[in-house]
Amino acid sequence: MTPPSHVAALHAPLPAADGPLPALAADALLHEELQEDERDGGPEGLSGWFPGPLVRRLLLVAVLAVAAAGALAGWLVWRAAAQDAMQRLVVQQSDEVELVSRLLASKIEQSQKVLATVAEGITPSMLESPASLEWLLQQGLPAVRFFDAMQVARKDGQLSVNLRYGQLEKASALDPAERDYLLRTLVDGKPLVSELIGTTAQDARVMFTVPLLREGRVSGAVAGVLRLQSQGLLPHSLALPARPESQLMVFTRDGIILSHPQPERVLGDVRDEPGLAEAFERWRSRGKPLSGTEDMTELRSGYVVSLSSVPMPQWMVARVTHAQAMLAPVQGVQRRAWALAAAATLAVSLLALAALVWLARPLAQLRQRAMQLLESDPAMPAPPETEAGASTWPRSAGEVDDVVHVCTRLLAHRRVHEQDSQALMRQLQAVLAHVPLGIAVTRAERVEVVSLQACRLLDYTPAELYGRDLLDLLAPASVEVGSMARQVRAQFAAHGAFDGELPLLRRDGGVQWVRAQGQLIHAGEPDRGTVWMLEDCTATRDARQQPDWKGEHDTLTMLPHRAAFEQRLRALLAARAGRDGMPAPGRAAPGLYGEEGSGVLLFLDLDHFTVINDVAGHDAGDDVLRHLARLLESEVRQMGWAARLGGDEFAVVLPGATPARGQAVAEQLRAAVQAWEPAYGGRSFTLGLSIGLVPLPAGLREVAPLVYAADMACYAAKRAGRNRVEVRRVAPQPESEGLAP
Repeated sequence: MTPPSHVAALHAPLPAADGPLPALAADALLHEELQEDERDGGPEGLSGWFPGPLVRRLLLVAVLAVAAAGALAGWLVWRAAAQDAMQRLVVQQSDEVELVSRLLASKIEQSQKVLATVAEGITPSMLESPASLEWLLQQGLPAVRFFDAMQVARKDGQLSVNLRYGQLEKASALDPAERDYLLRTLVDGKPLVSELIGTTAQDARVMFTVPLLREGRVSGAVAGVLRLQSQGLLPHSLALPARPESQLMVFTRDGIILSHPQPERVLGDVRDEPGLAEAFERWRSRGKPLSGTEDMTELRSGYVVSLSSVPMPQWMVARVTHAQAMLAPVQGVQRRAWALAAAATLAVSLLALAALVWLARPLAQLRQRAMQLLESDPAMPAPPETEAGASTWPRSAGEVDDVVHVCTRLLAHRRVHEQDSQALMRQLQAVLAHVPLGIAVTRAERVEVVSLQACRLLDYTPAELYGRDLLDLLAPASVEVGSMARQVRAQFAAHGAFDGELPLLRRDGGVQWVRAQGQLIHAGEPDRGTVWMLEDCTATRDARQQPDWKGEHDTLTMLPHRAAFEQRLRALLAARAGRDGMPAPGRAAPGLYGEEGSGVLLFLDLDHFTVINDVAGHDAGDDVLRHLARLLESEVRQMGWAARLGGDEFAVVLPGATPARGQAVAEQLRAAVQAWEPAYGGRSFTLGLSIGLVPLPAGLREVAPLVYAADMACYAAKRAGRNRVEVRRVAPQPESEGLAP
């Protein structure tokens, strides 16, 4: 096997040192330097105090540098004062915005708590008795008066009570948007805070919903509505009196203004606000909302803009201030800064010249000693060459010996490094000769290292593959070769890696389909090379052509779909129950049902996936789902299997894993997705995985409670901040199975 050029370079001998100068040329050069020293005063005449040519040039550079520093000093002082004043004002403005955002967050939380109090007072029997429910809402619960309107719906979606401003209205009078939020709460079983409802400032309102849960099941839903400018949300007093240079605003993530010092601007667009439009677009381009403790302050088009988020309804609080108005107090500092700069320039110039002359003394003395050394033996020949190819070193106490010691150590280290490199290369060649996997290393898409298994796969010799462009081996299969090569490069541009199937052309002209996994050697540096792993995937492709396979797999991700997943999981649970000697359902042996056995189920939900769909488009979203499917498949195929449940929700089953092992695998998947930053249209996106983990209990045969428990654990992970793993367990119920904390 002929090694690549960069590998052969490791074995190349070190270059020899330059040869000695002729003796006559050395004498002539030495006498010329001595004569120049005598004309300049010589190192002896001034006892090493007179600076040489190099020091004189350094002094000139120092004087010029001090002059430039003096010219800039006044500007720097003024800039420092302005920045300090600006920083204090920015911190004050940021604190003000954060305070308002926390106030709004507390109002939202208070509204949710009040609604939860109302929900606790509603019993299942009241849902079937509209009269008692109406009395309770109108007379029995004082908390109801906190809301401008309130609705209660039964589990079947029928509206039991529609109370608006203390008056009962017909169910048909309910706004379709409000009805939609009630239905979503009944379906999802989760509390909601609606987006803005209404088209005018007087009609604008926000809806809060809470599910009515009895024995772990949704029996209904209750909703409370607050007008936008009510005391419970954004009263007129929240918009502080407008200052000519500053405005405080509240708006939604879509840019709709909710609170403004000018009432006519309510429900307007923030893109029409001077200074705020650019900051709003920059915030949207981040691809993720500000966290609860994060704020953003920046200078845009002459305005200082501070943003802070209100997490639950995803509102934003902004303060926009004219930068020049903020800097007005520091204008008087500028004149004093120039006076200080002039004085500082003069003082620094004098100190710098004195310090340089003093610091140059050792250098002048060193030059004098070196000239004396040459003068003592002007015909001194150059050191002879040793057998190792390096010249003998001079010896002198102090700096010279230190430098010689470092150089000899470096040469010894280089020789050891060469020996280690040769041993490592021999080991690498042995690995590539025996590893049962096709491996290739490319640089600029050219093959530099290749394993024997890859050569056997394509029926080439290593010498025939060295230097070949790997994408030149693409066979003209059912798609255009150029298009497939562009897809490979696009995957690297988007994900920094490639995982897919490629048709490669064998030497005999046949087509070999391989699963190719390409990974950059150094992330973010494609010029440093790429490692490819190639596996024969002919059998996998043939299996996909079978009707049974197509009926059980998702066409986008090629993973099992939800129905196939549930069928396979049900078979696994049945096999486990039979293997453990468990009786049929309904006759579980005491002490066994509900015990934790081996195996875990992971419920995965991709965080911030909607941002990619909204910003980069659905094609990019589909590409992310395909890449995530391959990632899950690669990580767990040796210990379990993955499936797509729908949308951006996936499941992973690890049949033989303990809960500790399952949590370690879940953390590994979460870290892999967090480190993966796909890029589309020049923008990179940050993703995360919220994972719910449920151990497979011994004796359980039903899939539904297991999947529900994992879904609720995933929901808990999202509520706890996303991009985390939450563990839940399935506990037995008298007639059904529920979620145990």
